[in-house]
This record gives sequence, C-alpha cells and structure tokens, in this order.
Amino acid sequence: QVQLVESGGGLVQAGGSLRLSCAASGRTFSTYLNVMGWFRRAPGKEREFVAAINRSDGRTYYADSVKGRFTISRDNAKNTVSLQMNSLKPEDTAVYYCAADQRVVTTSSHYWGQGTQVTVSS
Repeated sequence: QVQLVESGGGLVQAGGSLRLSCAASGRTFSTYLNVMGWFRRAPGKEREFVAAINRSDGRTYYADSVKGRFTISRDNAKNTVSLQMNSLKPEDTAVYYCAADQRVVTTSSHYWGQGTQVTVSS
C-alpha cells in the first residue's frame, strides 16, 4: 500500500507563485511510484491532468495549459514530487491531487492523495 499526502496549497494573487509537494509513504519501493503526477479539479469541471514525471529517467509531461508556467520535479531518495507553479491565473484555481502509477498517471490511476486547494484571486 502507498499513501500520498499533498501540501502547499493556499490563496495567491494572479501572477503569483505556489509550490505544492506530495510525499509518498508505505511501500515506496513499489512500481506504482514509477510515475508520479498532478491533476486538478476546478469547480464544476472534471479532474484534468496537469503534469507528470518518471522515476527512472526524470522525463516530464505537461498539459498545454501549464507549459512554461509550472515545473514538476521529484526526489526519489525522499519519495517526494513537487509542482512549482508560477504566473498563476484565476483559471488555475482548483483542488490539486497527487497521483502515482506504474506506467502512466491517468484519472483512473491507482494511488491518489487527498488533494490540496489552490485559489488564485484576480
């Protein structure tokens, strides 16, 4: 079993920055941590992919809406993944979730955190 716990959400003005972190515990050697990523759910919308990163080669993936503004990184030794969010926009307001899986993170991924609220005011 793997547990994911997010932290770092909050309220920020448009143009500001926030850094989210996700810490994995439990069976951290599990292949279900091969890929870790972030999703978000805005009010009234479906959960959507934000960014992901591979454990093996550090390759990163981003949604078009956040490219150039968000940066995902991970520390394999500490079993953490972070999301640095810059130039935030009101449309980035959402609950952000950390996810982990073997090959790819999707909305059906195996492990999820409880979510952390990010609110961007205009």
